[in-house]
Amino acid sequence: MPSKPSAFSNISPRVREILRITHIWIGIVICIPTAILGATGSILVYDQEILSLFSDSAPHVAAVGEQQSPEAIVAAAQAKAPGTRVTVLSLPAKPGELAVVRLQRPGAAPGPGGQQPVRVDPVSLEVLANNAAASPAWLRWTHSLHANMLISRDGRDYVGWLGVIMLALGVSGLVIWWPRPSRWRAAFGVERRAKGLMFHRQLHGAVGIWGLLVFIVVSFSGVYICFPQTTGAVVKTFFPGRELRSMAATVKVKPVEGGAPIGLNAATDLAKKTVPDAIVRSVFMPQRPDQPVRIGMTHGTHSTAQGVPVITVFVDPWRGEVVELLDPSRYTVGETIMSWQRALHAGAGAGWLFRFLVFLSGFMPVVFAITGIAMWLHKRRSKMRTTDAAPAE
Repeated sequence: MPSKPSAFSNISPRVREILRITHIWIGIVICIPTAILGATGSILVYDQEILSLFSDSAPHVAAVGEQQSPEAIVAAAQAKAPGTRVTVLSLPAKPGELAVVRLQRPGAAPGPGGQQPVRVDPVSLEVLANNAAASPAWLRWTHSLHANMLISRDGRDYVGWLGVIMLALGVSGLVIWWPRPSRWRAAFGVERRAKGLMFHRQLHGAVGIWGLLVFIVVSFSGVYICFPQTTGAVVKTFFPGRELRSMAATVKVKPVEGGAPIGLNAATDLAKKTVPDAIVRSVFMPQRPDQPVRIGMTHGTHSTAQGVPVITVFVDPWRGEVVELLDPSRYTVGETIMSWQRALHAGAGAGWLFRFLVFLSGFMPVVFAITGIAMWLHKRRSKMRTTDAAPAE
């Protein structure tokens, strides 16, 4: 019985050869920046664990007991930094963890650069003495290198386009790798006797096919982070949904003349009544009178990783009522896809195995760079030897 033709068997040899040559040369041209992106991304997947490993002091464990109210935690932080304004309160997801209060320094420009994070024991209200310590310089450098290649203005766009090219290389690599029906088993590994060109070709293909799915997921999510509006529009073409990022920014409230906004405790109590089975994880305080209090919540303690979609409750502080609710359980398919991109890029929210696979996927561009250049050099040397051996006319 004849073998069933492969999915790419109808591609002509000429088209396949053009695709192969294009794949090789584009891969060689961008091999260094993609290897840098991949390696730095792998480091950032476990950045907190790496920090703990090289830290001189043991991590502070919060006292045992009932957690204090949000207002009490904020007051403890502001007592150590008079004159500051609260921007974000991050509450612990489980006992033993600390609360973090971000305070805007007087006269500082809006944004993370003008904020001071203060860690507070949510039970004893002890403010840690080393709050002023910033992240190590090497970690900030790694973050910047991964996010914008140390290019201040256009670096993010550059990284985004590298992600687009990596997606194209992943798809074209699959077409080039696709084996004949009789070679399926061998195509997934490296033969023991393989050497030279054959070894690098088989290693290149095996690493690519085994890690392709995670590689595509991480690359696509990176493109989304760099180009959220464009990528979101593409996703909504196939899976309709709301633009959650812009929607959250457009929620407004109307200040009450002569009135006073409700306190932080009252706002979080409203959120708890709206979603009784969830816990408060973060509170974004309004920086203008027409902004609501934005409260992030999760069901239980399983969704504790940064970037995982949270329930967002918008509270009107002037009228003491909930004006909007964004619940991931009610998202459309398109909204769910877009809301998960940051978490997937960081290896969060899908268990330790997925996180480890994302970590490994960061080294794939490094392997591709080494094996791709090695294959090119082998072929170049072989071609030169053939030319030298040809008899002169």
